Amino acid sequence: MIKKRVLLLSEGFGAGHTRAAYALSSSLRKLSPNVQTKVLELGSFLNPKVAPLIITAYKKTVLSQPRLVGMMYRYQYNKSLNRFTTLALHRIFYTHTKNVVNQLRPDIVVCTHPIPSAVISRLKRLGEKILLCTVITDYDAHGTWISPEVDRYLVSTQEVRNKMIHQGVPPTRIKVTGIPVHPSFWEHPEKEEILSKFQLKDMPTVMVMGGGWGIMSDEVINDFLTRWRDDVQILFCLGNNEKALKKLELDPRYNHPNIRLIGFTLEVDKLMEVSDLLVTKPGGMTCTEGLSKGIPMLFHHPLPGQEEENCHYFTAQGLGEPISSLEVIVKWMNKLTHELDAIRARREEQLKGIARYRPLESAQSIIDMLESKKVPS
Repeated sequence: MIKKRVLLLSEGFGAGHTRAAYALSSSLRKLSPNVQTKVLELGSFLNPKVAPLIITAYKKTVLSQPRLVGMMYRYQYNKSLNRFTTLALHRIFYTHTKNVVNQLRPDIVVCTHPIPSAVISRLKRLGEKILLCTVITDYDAHGTWISPEVDRYLVSTQEVRNKMIHQGVPPTRIKVTGIPVHPSFWEHPEKEEILSKFQLKDMPTVMVMGGGWGIMSDEVINDFLTRWRDDVQILFCLGNNEKALKKLELDPRYNHPNIRLIGFTLEVDKLMEVSDLLVTKPGGMTCTEGLSKGIPMLFHHPLPGQEEENCHYFTAQGLGEPISSLEVIVKWMNKLTHELDAIRARREEQLKGIARYRPLESAQSIIDMLESKKVPS
């Protein structure tokens, strides 16, 4: 049997979009042996020298001028990428996208970032016959995701679906599937095995994550957490941020048997499994991964825009809490040291309701589109 080809396109502006693409790739292959997948960060693939420079510039802007980023997010909120912008993107950066599509001959293109979605939409306007599915990887519906050429949107919540309908997207083109995370996050291996593998202790554990780029910019919170190092195990996950890793390794406050400094790892799911509290920036993917593990979350310094909306959503659902002051940290450290059984019992109750999120729904929707070669009504 000829396998169906799924091309998943992302961009490297933060790690969440590409993690979603790989999560879908894994889920698709898990659901069907007749599906072949390929994941590309389109800009980096087409322009391997230029793309890293643009991503670095974007990262610096986000870190140094978050208010400006927030203003632009709100100003453009109900506006899609106009045709002039997509033409400019195509001419400057994505000239060979058509060649890539023609060479790979996908049965469907799935985009987990708005820019490749806009680029493929332009190709469709020019006459290319492409089945296009766009997966929104946050708990908000910014206008840059929206294009009339998208055959189906997969979104996180009914609230996001309602926002998109308000912006003029036909309801039949939007399906609520939740944000896709790797299937391993929905599994719950034995805790003792994980503790042994990572040489961790069975004690109250806090996991601190630095966002998609491993940004550990909140030194106040990190340093404050170390005050509980005698009673609480703290895992600092720094991702690819080697500079921050080396800095903490040289700091005597972090040189303690109950503190672990962890660089890039593909086993975040296992570390979440044995942690009792997640301290993180509220990226859409990280929040959804935490949701799948039922772990309570504390959010620090959400970036204006998507992260603020993610923070609002998870706070409203009772699944997380913003760190509005250091008193929030004190409250949770006291809970971990004095009410650990209650925290773990509540987490077990949370996990009982996780099934309603249908972890493979996004991948199944893509398979449905492949089988029908059109958007089911």
